[in-house]
Amino acid sequence: MLARLIEFSLRQRALVLMAACALALAGAWAYVHLPIDAFPDISPTQVKVILKVPGMTPEEVEQRVSTPVEQELLGLPHKTMVRSVSKYGISDVTVDFSEGTDVYWARQQVSERLAGLQRDLPATAEGGLAPITTPLGEMFMFTIDGEQWSLAERRHVLDWVIRPALRTVAGVADVNALGGMVRGYEVIPDPARLRARGVTLDQLRQALE
Repeated sequence: MLARLIEFSLRQRALVLMAACALALAGAWAYVHLPIDAFPDISPTQVKVILKVPGMTPEEVEQRVSTPVEQELLGLPHKTMVRSVSKYGISDVTVDFSEGTDVYWARQQVSERLAGLQRDLPATAEGGLAPITTPLGEMFMFTIDGEQWSLAERRHVLDWVIRPALRTVAGVADVNALGGMVRGYEVIPDPARLRARGVTLDQLRQALE
C-alpha cells in the first residue's frame, strides 16, 4: 500500500503539489480566523434564579426560599443539577441543563415553575431570573465605608448613585446590593377617614402594591 502511494505521488507530482498548497492555505486561513480565548467557555446551559428577601438570615433564606425553589425545579426536563447558595437576605439558585439545551427554552421552563411557586414564598421576596451569563463570568465585590455616614445613608448611595452607574457599564450583567438599612415606608390606615371616603382596606392595599 505504501509503495503504491509513493509511486502515485511520484507520477502525479503536480497534483500532489497542488494538494499540499491547498492544505497550507486552508491551515493559514484557519489559523487567522480561529477564535482564541484564554478561558474558553465549556460550561453547560445554566439558568440562575436570584431572589432577595431583606432582613432574613442565611438559615431563614435557606428554609423559606432556597429549599422550596430547589424542590420545585427538581422535576424540570433535561435538568442535570440544582444547587443553591443562601446568604444574608439573598437566595442564589442555579440549574444546570444537559449539553445542547436551548438557553431560552430552559429559562422559560424555570420561569413557569417560579410563577407557580410565587404564592408560597415570603411576601417580601422579590427578584427572578438572572441575566444570561456563564459560570466564567467575572464578579467584583466592594464595600462602602465611612464613619460619617449611617448604614441607611450608605445603602441610599449604593442604590441610587453607584448601582445605576454600574449598570450602564458595557458588559455588566447585573448588580446586586447587600447589607445596610433599606429605607421603608409604613402606612398606618385611619379607619374613620377610610370610611368617610368609602375606601376599604383591600383597595388601600392594592393601591400600595
